[in-house]
Amino acid sequence: MTKSRLIPCLRYEDAPAAIAFLCDAFGFARHAVYADPDDPSIIHHAQLTLDGGMVMLGSARSGEAAELYRWKTAREAGGITMCVSAYVADPDAHHARARAAGAEILTEPRDNPGYPGRGYDARDPEGNVWNFGSYDPWAG
Repeated sequence: MTKSRLIPCLRYEDAPAAIAFLCDAFGFARHAVYADPDDPSIIHHAQLTLDGGMVMLGSARSGEAAELYRWKTAREAGGITMCVSAYVADPDAHHARARAAGAEILTEPRDNPGYPGRGYDARDPEGNVWNFGSYDPWAG
């Protein structure tokens, strides 16, 4: 299997809750989670996988890295700074799972306008937007 060399990285105010949500609602699996040994509510780094893709995330916290990179959560930014898009074989079934787990559905499953496939959009509890669809950009 070819592994993507581009991996989105996100920051969450409550990273443990975000990990649970992303796994329950969107079907991600925990690949690696490194919590602070003294405070498990702080996630230094996590890697979640979905069908050969990966996102990395961690706890939003002040400090040198936050200042250097100007990290902001979607809430802090007052809106999204990017959308994460993921290929899924069955967007309708994926949508049903996400809705059942409490995801905020922005657009219901629909055919893509002007190109093949079907998809929907959802927002996670901290405001990040996720697009899940059957369009495979690698198929080409």
